[in-house]
Amino acid sequence: MLYEYALIILRGLGLGAVFSLIAISLNVVQISSRIINFAQGHLFVFGGLFAFLLLPSAATPWEWLLWLPVATLVVAAILVVQGAITLVPLGYANQQFSWLITTMAASVIFGAIILLSQGPFARVVRSPFANPIILGVPTPMPYVMAVFAAVLWYIALRWIFSRTVTGLAIAALAQDYDAARAAGLNIRKLQLIAFGISGLIIGSTGYIAAPITPISADVGLSYMINGFTTAVIGGIGSNVGALIAGPVVGIIMMYATFTFGGELQGFISMMLLVIVLMLRPEGLFGRTTARRV
Repeated sequence: MLYEYALIILRGLGLGAVFSLIAISLNVVQISSRIINFAQGHLFVFGGLFAFLLLPSAATPWEWLLWLPVATLVVAAILVVQGAITLVPLGYANQQFSWLITTMAASVIFGAIILLSQGPFARVVRSPFANPIILGVPTPMPYVMAVFAAVLWYIALRWIFSRTVTGLAIAALAQDYDAARAAGLNIRKLQLIAFGISGLIIGSTGYIAAPITPISADVGLSYMINGFTTAVIGGIGSNVGALIAGPVVGIIMMYATFTFGGELQGFISMMLLVIVLMLRPEGLFGRTTARRV
């Protein structure tokens, strides 16, 4: 019994770290443009797909490290292009909702590309790293790496948004969009930079998690839902909330999987989302904001 609980907790932490990274990537875009990019789930799959395409069947750790920045940069470039297309109908307003259509359309297009190029069957990537033994439980290395990646990206973003000029400018967009525009900031450039940063996060996440994620067209939506659920529970725009909420969601979903089977994962995720929205709509670490009417 203790072994099973340790297995659930360790793998739940790793799975939750993936959810945290997806949520953090959503937050970066949302901070700069008020947009929730619903294509993020398929971009996550793209990261894993590039791992499948780039890595040889018997890759070494050095080969894995060599191709990591390549896959990450390619996904970031794709997201910048998608961001440019998404932002065009908005002009410089932040109250329009055309992004709902464009990001959902991008998600459908990305899913179709994966389906047409790889077929309906899931691709599998073999991890070049040995599985460490933690608390007596063999734990796939990608789970461990996802935890470290979540912490490292959180620290990196905290430094970017508080210590760099560009990061401070992006943070200014979140504080007061109109004031940032009046101050002469290049809003479109800052938003595209934010899309690029988000792409780096989601691309690296997909690449790292490839050995523990089935790579197929229908996986993107489920990871998007879980990442969005994590972002909402933690509080939209709060990376601290995403970092904490992810492992909670991951452990709950891993427990549900071991107890009831994987069929209920989506249901559990939706129930968590509904409960949090009913009790605290702004999320656990979100801040209430006044809306002028």
